[in-house]
Amino acid sequence: MLPLDPHADTGRRAWVTCPNCADHRGCATCEERRRCGRHWRYLLSNTGSVLHLQCPTCTHVWDHETGFGATRGRPNRASGDR
Repeated sequence: MLPLDPHADTGRRAWVTCPNCADHRGCATCEERRRCGRHWRYLLSNTGSVLHLQCPTCTHVWDHETGFGATRGRPNRASGDR
């Protein structure tokens, strides 16, 4: 088990399911796709639309592509598609 990242702050949270422990299963609030007070993740940082997260339950660290806004790997339309 990893220690919590030194940048982990309860003030920066995200509600994304943990791919490691799936601790949200069986939670009525999470199953309704609402924000649960227990099953949130530390939002360590972000790079564009990619969130860098850590689960407070199992301390797993992973990246999550939200698909919102400018995504990584998206072609730069300003440079050639006119």
